[in-house]
Amino acid sequence: MSDQVISIIGLVLVFVIATFTKVHMGVIAIVAAFIVGTAVAGESADELFAGFPGDLFVVLVGVTLLFAIAKNNGTVDWLVQASTRAVRGRIALIPWVMFLITGALTASGAVVPGAVGIMAPIGMGFAVRHKINPILMGLLIINGASAGGFSPISIFGTITNGVVQREDLPGSEGMLFLTSFLFNLALSVVVFFLFGGRKLLGRRAETVTGKPAAEGREGGGDGGDGVPAQATAADRTPAPTPDGTSGATATATAPAPAPAAVGVEEEVLRLDPVRALTVLGVISLAVGSLAFDLDVGLMAFVVSAVLCLVSPASAKGAVERCAWPTVLLVCGIVMYVSLMDKMGTIKWAGESVSDLGTPLVSALLICVIGGVVSAFASTTGILGALIPLAVPFLAGGEIGAIGMISALAISSSVVDSSPFSTSGALTVASAPEEMRDTVFRRLMAWGLSMTVIAPLATWVILVIPGQL
Repeated sequence: MSDQVISIIGLVLVFVIATFTKVHMGVIAIVAAFIVGTAVAGESADELFAGFPGDLFVVLVGVTLLFAIAKNNGTVDWLVQASTRAVRGRIALIPWVMFLITGALTASGAVVPGAVGIMAPIGMGFAVRHKINPILMGLLIINGASAGGFSPISIFGTITNGVVQREDLPGSEGMLFLTSFLFNLALSVVVFFLFGGRKLLGRRAETVTGKPAAEGREGGGDGGDGVPAQATAADRTPAPTPDGTSGATATATAPAPAPAAVGVEEEVLRLDPVRALTVLGVISLAVGSLAFDLDVGLMAFVVSAVLCLVSPASAKGAVERCAWPTVLLVCGIVMYVSLMDKMGTIKWAGESVSDLGTPLVSALLICVIGGVVSAFASTTGILGALIPLAVPFLAGGEIGAIGMISALAISSSVVDSSPFSTSGALTVASAPEEMRDTVFRRLMAWGLSMTVIAPLATWVILVIPGQL
């Protein structure tokens, strides 16, 4: 058995063990890198550490820290309230507000599971109050996260575009973002009418009313513990922590919140100086990254540090709320894939796929693999593993790289609705307790159907035209 085959078996075992046990995928990946690297590839510890993605670590920690602070000081909740008032009580628009806000969060740098963890409890609260199908609400939140997830400054986009740049492949950051957004938007339209959206048309509720929330200590409306003084139940219920474990774990640990909804008397959060500074910081993050090519992670740390100095109360507990499990998962997977690259596995696998003789069939096969594996694990980890494996296949020029990368990215991300994936598990966990079993079954059916539908659709729309 060749070294390349052994390394691929190791990668498969990483995903299998993480799927069927409670051992974190990132931990298993680092262990696998150590075992395969020393026993098979003859790598020293220093050589293994060279494969650890320090730049990606900074990006992940920086952006999750920033959005933890934004949640603490009420900026996220202010955004939700403002958006709800903007629709003037039109219940049919509430799921779309959740779609757009979640998409805006991930597009500006929030990790997808983190954004879903923030929005799912709020969205499910609206679903209960206004008798919106929780499947409809949950899927629009997940799709919104995926829609914004491939912006040039997002985590998914950074990983994908980084691989394209390192391998000197033709790429388009704008095309990747646009195709992902439009695909998820179209998918959400189907979801809306399939899961009861038509019944919501024409229904109205009173808009949020009330006096501005009382100012607390330094956080601008904080109750002293980093939570807005007039926070809803969702604000005071800790969001489920994204991790690399199965959906069952997240489902068992997260309580179902019941935030105040449209039509209920509620204190209105106003845009105080701290929240305004937070919004300005996020805008600066986007402008600095896109216009001046500044590092997203380092800029996120700068903005976070400024917010911590201005409002120490809103920074309380923010470091602990960083998506550390996601950071460990991504860094572990990338470390193992780096080892595979040094062993020549990536080149060998790409040449093997090309040898199938039919480029279009090979392209479809790669997309299906991405969708199936991602449905049972973390999309972030899958992107870090599968896109590099497709690089030699794309380098041959038989398939358009831009369309293929977009198809693989979409196929691997829209299946996040599976309850075995982190976003799906967080959504199930946020559903009302009496409805969790139903939500779990429906999301499982939907997510597994996407493992076939998404690869076929993206293959037809994005890959085949490149061959004509």
